[in-house]
Amino acid sequence: MVRIAAACLVSVALYAGLFALVLDRPLTLGLPRLLLDTTIARGTAIEGPKLVILAGSNGPYSHRCQTIEPILGLPCINGGVAVGIGLDYLFARWQTLLRPGDVVYLPLEQAQYARARAATLVGPDAAIMARHDRATLASLPPDRWMGALFAFDLRALVMSTIELALTALHFRDPRAEVTGSANAWGDHVGHTAELGAANAKMLAIIRPEHLTAHAIETGDGTRLVRGFLAWAATNRVHVIGGLSTGFADSPPPETTLAAIRAVYGSARTRFLQLPNNSRYDRSAFFDTPDHLHEAAQITHSIAIARAMAALLGQPNEMDLAVRAPGSAPPR
Repeated sequence: MVRIAAACLVSVALYAGLFALVLDRPLTLGLPRLLLDTTIARGTAIEGPKLVILAGSNGPYSHRCQTIEPILGLPCINGGVAVGIGLDYLFARWQTLLRPGDVVYLPLEQAQYARARAATLVGPDAAIMARHDRATLASLPPDRWMGALFAFDLRALVMSTIELALTALHFRDPRAEVTGSANAWGDHVGHTAELGAANAKMLAIIRPEHLTAHAIETGDGTRLVRGFLAWAATNRVHVIGGLSTGFADSPPPETTLAAIRAVYGSARTRFLQLPNNSRYDRSAFFDTPDHLHEAAQITHSIAIARAMAALLGQPNEMDLAVRAPGSAPPR
C-alpha cells in the first residue's frame, strides 16, 4: 500500500510539474492571457479615475473605449475577455487596480450570470493561473486551487505539444486577418462588416436561447457579481450594470431582464438600459449574437457613452461621488 501511495503521489507531482512548469497553450490560451495582461497594464498606468468595462467577448467586440473615452472625458479600458474566463478571476485581477472614484461597467452576457461553479473551476483561466498566474490563484478559494490542479487532460497534453511546436517554428497566426485584433484600449477592431459578410448566412439562422429568470437568480455567476458589488460599495468604486448586445428579433423575456436588473437593484447600483435594450438588426453583427461588427460597435458605444454620461451626473441611493460630465475628476 505504501508503494502504491508513493507511486500515486509521484505521478501527481509529475503531472502537476509538467503542466505548471513545462507545457503551455500559447495559441489557444495565449491570446486571452495577453489581452488581459495588456489591459491590466493600461489600467496600472492611468492615474486618477478611470472607466473599466468588464464582460465576456461582448465587451471588446461590441463596446469601444476608444469611442467612449472622449465623450465621457474619462480614461477607459476595455477589460472584457471571454465568457469562459471566470468572473472571480476577472474581478480578482482588477480589484487590485480599482480605486475610489473609478467606474466599472458590466454589460455581462446572460451565460456569465448562470455559469455553474463546476464550469468555472476548470475553465480556461484555471489553466492560465496554473501556468502563469499562481499569485492570483492563491488569492482565490481552495476549490479554485484544486480546479486549476486538475484542469488538464490528455487532450491538453496533445494540444500543448502541438502549439509549442508551432510556436517554435514561428507559426504565423492568421486570426487577426480574419477576425480583427485589439487596439491600445483593449477594444476589438478590424472586425468590419465586409469581413463579417462571410458569416451572414450563419447569423441569419441562429436562434439564441435565452436563460430563465431562475437561472439568472440562482447562477454562481450572479453570486460572484453580488460579491463584487459589495466589495465595490465598500471601496467606493462605482459600478453600473448593463446588458449585452443581441438580435432585435430575438429579445430575452422581460422576466430575464428583470432578474438581471434585480442583481444590481438589490445592491442599490445604477443600471444602464438603452431604449432598444442593446438589440440590433442581424446585419449589425459580425460572427455571433454578442459581437457587433465595427461600425455598429461604434454606434452602440456612442449611445452607451451618452447614457452613461447622464447616469454619472445623477447621485444614486449610495450617494456615490461620481463626477458629472464636464466637471473636475474627484480626488
